[in-house]
Amino acid sequence: MRRYSRYEKQEHKQGYLFLTPAVVLVSVFIGLSVLFVLYLSFHKVNLFTGSYEFVGWKNYVRLFGDDIARNGLKNTLLFSAVAVPAQTALALVISSVLNSKIKGKYFFRTVYFLPTLTSSSALTAIFMFMFSVSGPINGVLLNFHVISKGINFLEEPSFALKVIMLMNIWSTIPMYTTMYLAGLQDLPVSMYEAAQIDGATEFGKFWYITIPYLKPITTYVLLTSIIGTLQMFDQAYIFSNGSGGPANSTLTVSLMVYKYAFGTQNAMGYAAAMAMVLAAIIVVISRLAEKANGEERIY
Repeated sequence: MRRYSRYEKQEHKQGYLFLTPAVVLVSVFIGLSVLFVLYLSFHKVNLFTGSYEFVGWKNYVRLFGDDIARNGLKNTLLFSAVAVPAQTALALVISSVLNSKIKGKYFFRTVYFLPTLTSSSALTAIFMFMFSVSGPINGVLLNFHVISKGINFLEEPSFALKVIMLMNIWSTIPMYTTMYLAGLQDLPVSMYEAAQIDGATEFGKFWYITIPYLKPITTYVLLTSIIGTLQMFDQAYIFSNGSGGPANSTLTVSLMVYKYAFGTQNAMGYAAAMAMVLAAIIVVISRLAEKANGEERIY
């Protein structure tokens, strides 16, 4: 076993001292909160009377037998399954194009980054207007005779979640594009030059140089995208006015947690059980994404 020198021990003490404030904050505001949610998930909680009745696993049993909860989970997983690959792939392609020698690339970088500067609620309101019956999307479809009459995208269960998917993909791509661009700035040009001498095509350079080089960033993008989509709440809440409609087509797990915890149901314990199951799903899917991308853990 290696013995540390006096100087190294002093450095370790200083490092732990600097970490202490962060550890305390994380322990109080995250660690204790998680433990309290876990405690609530095993109780029937009445917020009005402040009573806590221990019910064991009943909240979890109820959760797995709840058709509405299954529908919310299905919507959440579908949303993540569509949005995550689309965000990652499009951000990677766009960043590669913006990193090339095309004219006006700095202008396009600015334009692509603009959605990131807009609040989620404002973007949701804009998309709701665009996809309303009298909005520009219906106007374009009618003018090109794609449809014979306007479609109420906001009230059609078959379209509502897809509109939110499109909005989420469009609004999050700029952030991931910026991450990829930062990584591409460090990619040695000599690697592309060597590949070109060997007769590699543009697609070959992208596939065998760009993608492998950006794998650590891709892992981070996948993790943040998975966590963000599985926790999606604000857009679904604004879009459906908190109901998860139409016909529960935009109901997500996070929205269900809010409705059961703070809505008319007054079921804080049941909502806590939902939150714990969602957290477990996020951990499992994130770990699978890491393994699928062939990366070591980055946290």
